[in-house]
Amino acid sequence: MKEMNHNFFSCLSSLFACYQPLALGILLFASCETDSYDKGEGKYSQMQGDFAELTVNSQKEGVSFLTDEGEQYKLATPVTSSWIQRPDTTYRAIVYFNETTQGEAEVMAVGQMGVLQPIEHWRFKEQPQDPLGVESLWLTRNGKYINMGLLLKNGHVDDSEGVHALGLCRDTIMVNPDQTRTAYYRLLHSQGDAPEYYTNRRYVSILLPQDRPDSVRLSIETYTGTLVKLFKIF
Repeated sequence: MKEMNHNFFSCLSSLFACYQPLALGILLFASCETDSYDKGEGKYSQMQGDFAELTVNSQKEGVSFLTDEGEQYKLATPVTSSWIQRPDTTYRAIVYFNETTQGEAEVMAVGQMGVLQPIEHWRFKEQPQDPLGVESLWLTRNGKYINMGLLLKNGHVDDSEGVHALGLCRDTIMVNPDQTRTAYYRLLHSQGDAPEYYTNRRYVSILLPQDRPDSVRLSIETYTGTLVKLFKIF
């Protein structure tokens, strides 16, 4: 079985700097965007963008991907990137592509996507919950991930963009009267030294454990108070 590349505590920065408040694994990431657009029949006019699992071969090349909608594509031309550092593995990614034939795609751009796994609360030395913005939250169709569209306030310090850090705390798993299980998660966020001059959008996925609970109660501190969202897992 191929190993999924995950992080316990993720840092966000356009310059890929890293703030490490915890003695846990670090994986740098930034969402991938394209500003190019053709109004006619150019190469970007039919482009699609999806969250996906990118399969990497022994040469550290992306050769296929599976979207959150369950669509599998082989790549007409393998893709490479500086963040693809491990062979024979699977990365969470944002993929922009054109479908060339049935089940085959031409990738126009691909960006690594941050992945958080729930960690027992007692394993965290610090549990910062600085507020942030939440644009969207949704469970993927296969029930494997909870995707988050986050809005992070940022700015430049000494010519470098400020750094944020994220983690996911699992406080407990409760057994309900109907014998279903609900996992209680809290999103951890450190503003670090980042000033709040402007807002960046970042997408992050929560990978649900293989022994999935029946529901997840996710708590996030925002600028307008505590946001609580309940997801029923199938």
